[in-house]
Amino acid sequence: MALPSYAGPLERSWYYAYRVICAAIFVFLIAPIIVIIPLSFNAEPYFTYTNQMLTLDPDGYSLRWYREFFDSESWQHSIRNSFIIGISATLIATALGTLAALGLSRRHMPFRGLIMGVLISPMIVPLIISAAGMFFFYSKLNLAQTFPGVILAHAALGTPFVVITVTATLAGFDHSLTRAAASLGAPPVTVFRKVTLPLILPGMISGGLFAFITSFDEIVIVLFVAGVEQRTIPREMWSGIREQISPTILAVATVLVAVSILLLTTVELLRRRSERMRGIREPN
Repeated sequence: MALPSYAGPLERSWYYAYRVICAAIFVFLIAPIIVIIPLSFNAEPYFTYTNQMLTLDPDGYSLRWYREFFDSESWQHSIRNSFIIGISATLIATALGTLAALGLSRRHMPFRGLIMGVLISPMIVPLIISAAGMFFFYSKLNLAQTFPGVILAHAALGTPFVVITVTATLAGFDHSLTRAAASLGAPPVTVFRKVTLPLILPGMISGGLFAFITSFDEIVIVLFVAGVEQRTIPREMWSGIREQISPTILAVATVLVAVSILLLTTVELLRRRSERMRGIREPN
């Protein structure tokens, strides 16, 4: 929004100061991420900018660390594990979170606030406490160091995101549509499939993407619950930093940043689509 012509000196000063502050905060948040991207193309096995890189010499840049990432059996194994665990946990979290949000959307749902607090508690409780509790719990069930145990643990972390996004979508839901469909003779399953599901689908997908990102980037739960066969990409990066320093980690980090940007862009597009379906227009 442009500054009005009648603005006084104080308003003009705040107008420009506000933008400088916003830019400084943006740089503070983004700079640590931006710094590692050029380093992932370093031709030398260092975590610092070489003179060739600073002078933009083409010989100072290389794709060797990306080749090592995609050619390494251990990294490929961690990629497969991350996708298997992430997709499985996302499906479980999306199903459970959607069902919970539909129940909480009922007007006469008893103890709604208490139930919502319990459901979103994995987002509030320190992750180290959750990881320790899950380790002891799954150990009693013989699920520790197994794929089902890690998947269920990640599903528990991702479910709150689905609950929140689907609940937000249902906040503007017109329940007269479902009543009209039921009055025309449609059974509950048909009402959900034909009326409710299309309207809440953007919220479900957005929550599912957040759940997938949470699982894909999670390390603390994996350290406690997972075994050697369940090593994920963050677990492999953590081991690489401790045991063998290699710029391959920077290449992996850059790939993860690109994946996160792609997923967050998808979430934003789905949010805008959901607002259009609900008749909400963004201000000009």
